[in-house]
Amino acid sequence: MKRFIILMVLIFAFSACKSHHYRIDGNHLILTLRHPDAKKVVLFCSLDGFEPRDLKKDSYNWVSALPADETFRYFYQVDGKPFVPDCPLREKDDFGLENCIYDPHL
Repeated sequence: MKRFIILMVLIFAFSACKSHHYRIDGNHLILTLRHPDAKKVVLFCSLDGFEPRDLKKDSYNWVSALPADETFRYFYQVDGKPFVPDCPLREKDDFGLENCIYDPHL
């Protein structure tokens, strides 16, 4: 039983370190990436041809606002390395990696 409790605490601790979620605020989709140990996070999305967008960090999260009414693909670059968070919709890209997909109609 003690090992089980230790295992659950470790799983919770590691899952709390990196998380991704979004919410709609008016006409904006607010993407939030919790990656507290990251020094720099860049967002790439299909809305502008995957041009890099440097994200700002609040106390714990990296945040970006995008249009909430358009479908788009996206991924992050965390400290120079591609990072695709857990997201409900994904697709393979042309480079063998994956992108998240945001679809306002789902």
